[in-house]
Amino acid sequence: MFSRKVKDQEKRLTPKYTCVVSLTEYHRRIDALNSEDLRSLCKRLQITTKEEVNSKHGPSIKTELEPETFKPNLREPSDLLEADQIEKLARNLPPRTIGYPWTLAFGTSKHGMSIKTLYRAMQGQDTPVLMVIKDSDGQVFGALASEPFKVSDGFYGTGETFLFTFNPEFEVYKWTGDNMFFIKGDMDSLAFGGGSGEFGLWLDGDLYHGRSHSCKTFGNPMLSKKEDFYVQDIEIWAFE
Repeated sequence: MFSRKVKDQEKRLTPKYTCVVSLTEYHRRIDALNSEDLRSLCKRLQITTKEEVNSKHGPSIKTELEPETFKPNLREPSDLLEADQIEKLARNLPPRTIGYPWTLAFGTSKHGMSIKTLYRAMQGQDTPVLMVIKDSDGQVFGALASEPFKVSDGFYGTGETFLFTFNPEFEVYKWTGDNMFFIKGDMDSLAFGGGSGEFGLWLDGDLYHGRSHSCKTFGNPMLSKKEDFYVQDIEIWAFE
């Protein structure tokens, strides 16, 4: 009888609210609990993580909770991307890049049109890298690579890799799962995606001539206005 009264009192005294905390804080609180009674109390207080809220309500809730998340800090201005384009790209980057400043690891206006220099600039990088291309028609498109560019015997990378274009509107083309032809680099070219003998995006060793075609890896259409294009400028951003 006494036990029932205590439980009734607990119910009346337990606050009826939901507290949203970070995942780190959630685990800190859980680790601090040293008895089953306290764990039960935590559940009655309905402590909910942001991740749980996001999984139930989708990405719109994430945006409302963290409005600054998708406004990255660039260590130097981009000559190719407008502020709204940067924000759109940021919304599609791998979660492990969020919160880190964008650093210009390579730019043709600064480093010249050379794939050897590009590979050299990638040494020491250990984050995904974002390649932004502006062609002679003024179109902006490119790729997010899951790891820095390198010379390889075959394809490398993971499903984090994607292609994108702002021609005519912003579109992202992520991995379809059809194959694993993500990235391939040698001293004569750099390519993304494949299947049926066509690359989704290809650049020659001089970083001057490029080609874009639909490919099975990303299910993308042609990223540029024309299948063959000439490069005006390239920027490669790292996240650190």
